[in-house]
Amino acid sequence: MSMTKLKIGIVCYPSIGGSGVVATNLGLELAKLGHLVHFISYEEPFRLIKKHRGVYFHKVDINEYSLFKYPDYTLPLAVCIEEVQRKYKLDILHVHYAVPHATAALLAKRIMRQNGIEAPKIITTLHGTDITLLAKDPSLFAIIKYSVERSNGVTAVSQSLKNDTIKVLKTDKPIEVIYNFYTPSKISVPREKIREKLGIKNSDFLAIHLSNLRPVKRIPDLLKIVAKMSAKGGSAFGGKKFPKFKLLILAGGDFKNYEPLVKKLGIQNSLIVKQNVNDIKNYLNAADAGIYTSETESFGMGILETMSYGSPILTTRVGGIPEVVNEGKTGFLLKLGDITGFVSKIKLLMQNEDLRKQMGSEAKKIACKKFCSQTVVKKYLEYYRQIM
Repeated sequence: MSMTKLKIGIVCYPSIGGSGVVATNLGLELAKLGHLVHFISYEEPFRLIKKHRGVYFHKVDINEYSLFKYPDYTLPLAVCIEEVQRKYKLDILHVHYAVPHATAALLAKRIMRQNGIEAPKIITTLHGTDITLLAKDPSLFAIIKYSVERSNGVTAVSQSLKNDTIKVLKTDKPIEVIYNFYTPSKISVPREKIREKLGIKNSDFLAIHLSNLRPVKRIPDLLKIVAKMSAKGGSAFGGKKFPKFKLLILAGGDFKNYEPLVKKLGIQNSLIVKQNVNDIKNYLNAADAGIYTSETESFGMGILETMSYGSPILTTRVGGIPEVVNEGKTGFLLKLGDITGFVSKIKLLMQNEDLRKQMGSEAKKIACKKFCSQTVVKKYLEYYRQIM
């Protein structure tokens, strides 16, 4: 069975968020190994390359009937899954998030049985929000627990999330921990050219933040750090002069809600915001460090991507982040809301270029070894076959 090529369905959100990125990259890596991969979503995933051999996309049509106050996604998704299964006979249906994806998959499975269609094994990957936020809502708890426990297999992207799932759902469902992964792409624009394009001097210190800007990312904390670094006297520390500090935010969402705070803090000249960037790799390669101020993070995909291009990480000690960032070796872990602590560590890296390079090199090394596609995709394949 180990050599058999599989037919795998992947249900995910198509957005720039971490789960969509991981699900898309997983599908592409599986296709490279000769497996047939069918993506099912309401839009093509952000990073999907359809021209790749063995990759297919099936769009879920969402109808907006006046009968429904809000458009429904779960029901048409279930119908689409059943249609794909009827035509392609998938071995595995890998859904990312318990609701609505696992819920729709389980409904589709019941339809398949009624229609005499052999159902695929359903594997649900938990990314965090469905457990740390949605499962705490009494109106969703029961369906999330049902969707998790009725899946044939369940994975979590960190040990922290696995522990949270067991605690929140009060379940004894076996959960396999399989970390997220990232494969760095080849740089297409040199570091110097990107910095020149951004108006950043080679002597400036460029920090970077990559996220979808959801409230849990604590963007106001990030902006307050910029304000502290940009304040009068902020370029001096311990009697030594420092380069100018700049922050680049690669935003996967609309930044306009934070613009009033940017003006209030007076940090317009120290902040650069770019939305929906496709060549993320080139900007990550141009940075000196990554800053992440989240109040909760089951893994931290943006953190891993930043590490992969040789930048040390300054981040909060929450959720699964300590499983990704090694304190003092690949970055610094700080208390939630510790603006002063962040500023102190940034200045330490600005003061000690050798330390910054050493930590960045170690970050890249661990990212490319522990969280590489070869390691993680192999684990998923082993898990697929175990469940089958």
